[in-house]
Amino acid sequence: MDTKLDMHDGDDYSLAGDMSIPSARRNNAQPGQPDFNTLDEPIKETIMRDVKSVTAKFYHVLYPKEKSTLLKEWDLWGPLLLCTFMATILQGTADITDSKGDGGPQFAQVFVIVWIGAMIVTLNSKLLGGNISFFQSVCVLGYCLAPVAGSLIVCSVLLFIEQTKFIFFLRLVVTLIGFLWSSYAAYVFLGDSQPPNRKPLAVYPIVLFYFILSWLVISHSAT
Repeated sequence: MDTKLDMHDGDDYSLAGDMSIPSARRNNAQPGQPDFNTLDEPIKETIMRDVKSVTAKFYHVLYPKEKSTLLKEWDLWGPLLLCTFMATILQGTADITDSKGDGGPQFAQVFVIVWIGAMIVTLNSKLLGGNISFFQSVCVLGYCLAPVAGSLIVCSVLLFIEQTKFIFFLRLVVTLIGFLWSSYAAYVFLGDSQPPNRKPLAVYPIVLFYFILSWLVISHSAT
């Protein structure tokens, strides 16, 4: 808006400015929300965009260097996929000679440990003064299950080989690598969100969380 004011004393004063009225969508938008409306795009495009986002997060977990994508654009699709996958694999290793070995307890056990465990670890992080949101922390903990899930795949494949001490040792090493990888990735993403003097108190529950899941991998994958 440009306005020119003529004063009685003969001097001209110029008042220049740019008046822009933001759209209602931007006024109502919350921080971190996209600048587009997903209701206006085809379903295929929405699905492909979500698939690419989940794939990118898995890449950042396997190569934990860039942090902003996993923390800023959080979602629970990856944790849900990993949790369902691990529960399904563990369910298949149940002892069919056991009257209670129908796979139900193993499936429910993984779900309880993953979701309740992630919530407890997140709550501990928040009580220690963490500066990330609840769902951001759950997202990171869930996506960082990828190395543990990878070790479960390898251990399941090794079960088709005749079981010897060497094979058990190999499964143990693979599980240990998955455990350390997951713990390190979670520390990279969540470590900076904690006060420096409280980092050990925040890291200990994370390590315990992945240790329990890794223990399930090495024990429940046994024949």
